[in-house]
Amino acid sequence: MRRLLYFMKDYRKESILGPLFKLLEASFELLVPLVVADIIDVGIAERNASYVIGRGGILILLGLIGLASSITAQYFAAKAAVGCSTQMRGALFVHLNRFSYKELDSIGTSTLITRITSDINQVQTGVNLVLRLFLRSPFIVFGAMVMAFTIDVKSALIFTGVIPILFAAVFGIMGITIPVYRKVQGQLDRVLLHVRENLSGVRVVRAFNRQEEEREIFYRDSTALMKTQLFVGKISALLNPLTYAIINAAVILLVWTGGTQVDDGVLTQGQVVALVNYMSQILVELIKLANLVVNITRSLACLSRINAVFEQETGMQEGNYADGKISGTVPCVEFRNVSMRYQEGAAEALEDLSFQAWPGETIGVIGGTGSGKSTLVNLIPRFYDTSEGSVLVNGVDVKEYSYQGLRQKIGVVPQKAVLFSGTIRENLCWGKKDASDEELMEALRTAQGLDIVEKKEKGLDEEILQGGRNLSGGQRQRLTIARALVRNPEILILDDSASALDFATDARLRKALREKKKSAVVFLVSQRAATVRQADKIIVLEDGRAAGIGSHEELYKSCGVYREICLSQASAEEEQSHEA
Repeated sequence: MRRLLYFMKDYRKESILGPLFKLLEASFELLVPLVVADIIDVGIAERNASYVIGRGGILILLGLIGLASSITAQYFAAKAAVGCSTQMRGALFVHLNRFSYKELDSIGTSTLITRITSDINQVQTGVNLVLRLFLRSPFIVFGAMVMAFTIDVKSALIFTGVIPILFAAVFGIMGITIPVYRKVQGQLDRVLLHVRENLSGVRVVRAFNRQEEEREIFYRDSTALMKTQLFVGKISALLNPLTYAIINAAVILLVWTGGTQVDDGVLTQGQVVALVNYMSQILVELIKLANLVVNITRSLACLSRINAVFEQETGMQEGNYADGKISGTVPCVEFRNVSMRYQEGAAEALEDLSFQAWPGETIGVIGGTGSGKSTLVNLIPRFYDTSEGSVLVNGVDVKEYSYQGLRQKIGVVPQKAVLFSGTIRENLCWGKKDASDEELMEALRTAQGLDIVEKKEKGLDEEILQGGRNLSGGQRQRLTIARALVRNPEILILDDSASALDFATDARLRKALREKKKSAVVFLVSQRAATVRQADKIIVLEDGRAAGIGSHEELYKSCGVYREICLSQASAEEEQSHEA
């Protein structure tokens, strides 16, 4: 709740004026039964038409003032709720971007999407309702009771007996529904995760003919969600009929008591009508309060889930070192006895790895699936932190760098080619915001992607759909390589980023990189021996350990793992030449 109040601090005025105008509206509403009673007891009883018209005009005036107050209150409440939720969403997005890959992996993408969208929307709804009704409804309930006492104490005692019963019913049901709503949100996360996985992997699902099994899993999860929602819905549904039953019983008792007192001359007919109107007001407001409680219950459950994400702190602390120029006196990249595990107690993805990469070198990284290749290169831009040892860039531990200072030196091409909706130019300029067309075309030329632009009608201004759906896998990879090259980085990381390219294009790409790299260090991660063969230094990984480090010729002679990889990918003629 403190965090919610923090986001509302810029809307103190709206948060005060909204409820105040609602209380003003409620005050005028409490006067209506007295005016109606006056019309009955004076205007109708004395058949005074002008009196009735005059009092009717007062009712219209009260209605108009109440309407204006209600609209004003709604404006301020909506402004505070929308502004608060916008700030919360922005702060949560910034907080998520501070997470390392480790936190993002552990929490899950679908969970975070739910938190920043539907959960915050629910909190926004709750804030709006609280500002409009949280004070108004209790004010009218207790105000109606006070007004009833001004009319007749004996009849008003009925109010004092009914109101505690109503509050007990409302808050008792609220106590049951709060934990169930939390369970509903957890099950909703599961359904969203399943939908997301199926939509993103629809080709795989259909290729393996898994539609029926996936439908059954979805039906099972959605049915569990439905049952929980029905259960909590049934409990919540008790609120309206229960409050109606209590209020109607109270109205019957009130009419009977009031009628007796009218016969005795203690009360007038108009006063009895006023008492019934006050009881009806209490009924209406308690129904509103009951619905408010249901919404607040949902909002509090969502707020606690949002707070859990805010309270999740990243294990990585940013340094403040921003400089570190390439020099020939220290390695550009150095691993010193580096070990890495993703979770406590898990097996090590990298174990006791040490090597140096000097300016101008190309470092090949090869190994089987799960050998730690991507883990190695992810440590350089500090997507993860080492468990033991240290990674140095230009002689400085990466933990001492600011994120911007470190990552502006590095161009990363991930395994999965990621493009964003927009134009080709906008995507390439992620590498350098003010890049000229000549720089973009040069990067495309090196990445063997010039033909992609030349074949498009709008060239660099051709639109790319979300995720690059209107491009082939090879085209997406070449554009992501060009995006990294536009930056002209000191360290270029190609994490198996040519897997969708044919061998001829891959070879042309490697040749172009060798001609262009100058003083930059290039890390080539691949499962193809041909891709890393020309590297100055090749790191062969097996189960997270370095099985060998050296040139192609050295490793082919001394490293059995590397030789096995080469032979498994070579043609018969190449095998014979190696044996010779």
